[in-house]
Amino acid sequence: MSSAANDARTHDELVAENADLRRALGAATAASLAKSRYLATVSHEIRSPLNAIYGYAQLIEQGGEIEPVAAGRVIRRSAEHLANLVEGLLDIAAVEQGVVRLDATVFRLRSLVNQVADMFRPQAEQKGLDLVCTFGRRVPDFVRMDERRLRQALINLVSNAVKFTNRGAVAVRLDWASELATFEVRDTGPGIAQEDQEAIFTPYARGATQAAADQSGAGLGLAITSAIVRMLGGDLSLVSREGEGSCFRMVLMAPQVSADVDPSAQDERPTGYAGPRRSLLLVDDDADHLQMLRLTFEDLGFAVETASDGESALAKSRLGRFDAAILDVSMPGMSGWDVAAQLRAAHGRELQILMLSANAAERHGLTGQAAAHDEFLLKPIDFRKLIDAVGRRLRVDWIKPAAASAKAPAHASAPVLSEEARLHADKLKALVQIGHVRGLEGGIRKLAEADPGAAAFVSRLHDCLDRFDLVAMRRVLEEI
Repeated sequence: MSSAANDARTHDELVAENADLRRALGAATAASLAKSRYLATVSHEIRSPLNAIYGYAQLIEQGGEIEPVAAGRVIRRSAEHLANLVEGLLDIAAVEQGVVRLDATVFRLRSLVNQVADMFRPQAEQKGLDLVCTFGRRVPDFVRMDERRLRQALINLVSNAVKFTNRGAVAVRLDWASELATFEVRDTGPGIAQEDQEAIFTPYARGATQAAADQSGAGLGLAITSAIVRMLGGDLSLVSREGEGSCFRMVLMAPQVSADVDPSAQDERPTGYAGPRRSLLLVDDDADHLQMLRLTFEDLGFAVETASDGESALAKSRLGRFDAAILDVSMPGMSGWDVAAQLRAAHGRELQILMLSANAAERHGLTGQAAAHDEFLLKPIDFRKLIDAVGRRLRVDWIKPAAASAKAPAHASAPVLSEEARLHADKLKALVQIGHVRGLEGGIRKLAEADPGAAAFVSRLHDCLDRFDLVAMRRVLEEI
């Protein structure tokens, strides 16, 4: 081969390599700019809920004239926002590194969807939006899948729908058939241009429209949701047209789990339990967290002992018998895992051991060691989940307010309603979840006007409302 031919090939190779380098540089520059934009917005995303928490905490501490339930609601929503932001960052990092672990748990599917909707309902109401949650007839009470990942995906979809919709409604729909759960989040927002529909699923992308640029957020939500759905072996699709709104649809495997539970009382916090008194050992080096745990379980009737370190916990376990121990993992000196191992060696399986940690990677215990615990819960703790976990482990027969409620009379067949009346009934289901009594009164009236033939059904709803028995009303509404 001639020298000229070799020079020509070398020149072509250099041109191709330079083109590849320019493309790589362009991609790296674009990613760097996107992450810079993200860092600029994430400061606001973190500081806003922190400011709300800090402000309300000061008002409560100073004894200001403030309604404690309203303050608690703001603080909880702000903390949930922070937790979701942190979870999003961790999820993106884990997906990029390929180290994501899935944890299948048994949970109440319908309850989870309602909780996510309730989280964003105040924000929707402030914008004048209807946020409606509806369910198919065959949705099971309990399923087995990764609850935390599913919750994060739903939060991202509902949050975006409320954020980008300025008028109309956001509708969340759950259907279930053949072990498959189908979640739809539909809005009446501005829609998404065809050319943007693929790009919005990439990290830090926010869409090309001015409306997207004006919204707060890090541009991570849809990327995280897409990654979660892939990890769970499901399918995520989008149907949208500019000016006509959007519909995101997730289809995921959700095997049904049989459980003898009254679904009408599933969200109610117990007031106590039946049978002999149970004893708990609570171990945490954070005094404030330990106090919250102690108050929570003493209010439910448990005998409680506390310890702020591992040595004290082991000493107390030698002096008395406990039914369960709740241990924080990260403590100075002996870790929670060390304490759990010694408690298991001394007391065997008679002592139930629950671990609390802010590190999701620790849920299976220390690498290379047999797990010495029975349950793992991730911080920040949802106390309803912790109470459920203790009840499940100790086979506690909870006493709930619903037990004293009068039940609505049973009817052999479901009421037949017109399509318009069904829409009003679906809105009533959402209102009964948040206890919006005034809204329920107006909703029942609209349902009666929409379908005069449903007088008997309306009478049952009015009867429940007159007794302020929202548990019974929920049962009546679930018949349709």
